[in-house]
Amino acid sequence: MHPLEKFHYCPICGSYKFYYNNELSKKCDECGFVFYANPRAATVAIIRNSNNEILVARRAKDPAKGTLDLPGGFIDRNETAEEGVSREVHEETGLKVDSVKYLFSIPNVYPYSGIVVDTEDLFFECYVKEESSVTAMDDVAALEWMPIADLNPEFFGLTSIKNAIGKLKELYKVK
Repeated sequence: MHPLEKFHYCPICGSYKFYYNNELSKKCDECGFVFYANPRAATVAIIRNSNNEILVARRAKDPAKGTLDLPGGFIDRNETAEEGVSREVHEETGLKVDSVKYLFSIPNVYPYSGIVVDTEDLFFECYVKEESSVTAMDDVAALEWMPIADLNPEFFGLTSIKNAIGKLKELYKVK
């Protein structure tokens, strides 16, 4: 389902004359407002320990409850992507991020409250000083360090994360 299908009234004037303008937007015939369904920015953290393992989370909530994931989430208003990934890592793992390095991005879709939200997932390598104090919190059921070679895309529930596993293995030169 396209995200605009759930929006029937103009968010500015309330008119029911809120029609598709094109594939990416709806336009109000009353006030002229155009609403674009642009992707939301989200972050994903790649946290590697001294044993060349990646910190993997098990999702506690839908979508994809029970599957593997990587720490991360939506960027808040007035927050940089680097601040967002650092905040999400702390909220989900208790770890304090010391520095981040941008790696790549992958478009994704994320089912949320009855609609599918298009996202642009920004992947960052995150460096932490103290990797042993990791604790599953927020929407994470469990955390574990997994050897990069053991990462299997089929165990991950979100499409962008599945697609990223191959890129990570290539990046870290692991088969």
